[in-house]
Amino acid sequence: MPEKGSPLNKDIEQVLKTEGTPALVVDRRLIRQKYQEFCSEFSKAKIYYALKANPHPGIIELCQEVGCDFEISSQGELELLMRLGVPAQKVISSNPVKGPAFIRSAYASGIDLFVFDSYDEVEKLSRFASGSKVCVRLSVSNEGSEWPLSKKFGVQVEQAVELLVLAQKQGLKARGIAFHVGSQCTMPTTWAKAIEKTKAAWELAAEKGIELHTLNIGGGFPIKYTRPVPSIAEISRVIEESIAKAFPGGIEVIAVPGRALVGEAGTLAATVVAKAARDRERWLYLDIGVFNGLMETVGGIKYPMMTKRSTQTSKWVLAGPSCDDFDVISTEAELPELETGDRVYIMSAGAYTTAYASEFDGFPIPKTHFVD
Repeated sequence: MPEKGSPLNKDIEQVLKTEGTPALVVDRRLIRQKYQEFCSEFSKAKIYYALKANPHPGIIELCQEVGCDFEISSQGELELLMRLGVPAQKVISSNPVKGPAFIRSAYASGIDLFVFDSYDEVEKLSRFASGSKVCVRLSVSNEGSEWPLSKKFGVQVEQAVELLVLAQKQGLKARGIAFHVGSQCTMPTTWAKAIEKTKAAWELAAEKGIELHTLNIGGGFPIKYTRPVPSIAEISRVIEESIAKAFPGGIEVIAVPGRALVGEAGTLAATVVAKAARDRERWLYLDIGVFNGLMETVGGIKYPMMTKRSTQTSKWVLAGPSCDDFDVISTEAELPELETGDRVYIMSAGAYTTAYASEFDGFPIPKTHFVD
């Protein structure tokens, strides 16, 4: 449903007076607030921003300003952080699948904490990043997540311990365990179950002589789209209670939010470029679509939308501008009667929009603008 009558942030309106669409307008204040919220609610954890959510240099600079650290997956992300002067001691890599060139570069730059989940990865890390600290990725339930990550990565308890033992033998420092409950997870109990499974692996590792110190709980923290979600406070309460129960002696905890830091801070401004009636359906076409900014709609993400028209809404098929019929944003968008040239404001669009976007069919990636 569009948020009829909800006024746009005045700073955003000011930007859009002079800038064309598609455009992503990011509110720095909201990112600062979200980071402070994480620091407050996860007072015993270290916070790393998952750069993949939105790697814009302006966001990196803001994260540096507030004191946030960074989590990366690739050579490109590493080079971006190095160009912007981010110290290596503020960076970790949680991607369990890494090429040799990236491992060499990350190690040479000073990064010394990596995640792995296979025998091949142990061999690469021991060869190209000897002596580094490593955490094994545990496969956990992704129940309640809109974007599951449970099939591509992670191993079960027994294999996780075997890998930690092997890593230690190969000269790596078996440091801890990592997991990820899936992106946009709306069930706090999913974290609790993951921590319980982690405890089983932790205890089995201890029996094998491996003393662990670090738990990387990953990301997956949800933001508000069109449905209610638990607050960071609610989720952190479950996580901290679960950790205290599983590890009463205390451990080092790492949290890696991406979407939750930047998602709600972004507004995508789009323009209606065409409308049509086809097979009893009414279609609206925007200058942004699946390929140049809204790829997550393919996975089921439904963005709240706002227009400046306050007339009665009806159902539209909302599509992007490309010539590919895959480029459909929604088949049931509730919007008022709009005309070519009207704007549609897509809210909570700060994460995984421009980061995923391409210039397929010649249509531009939205330019990013910042407001305070």
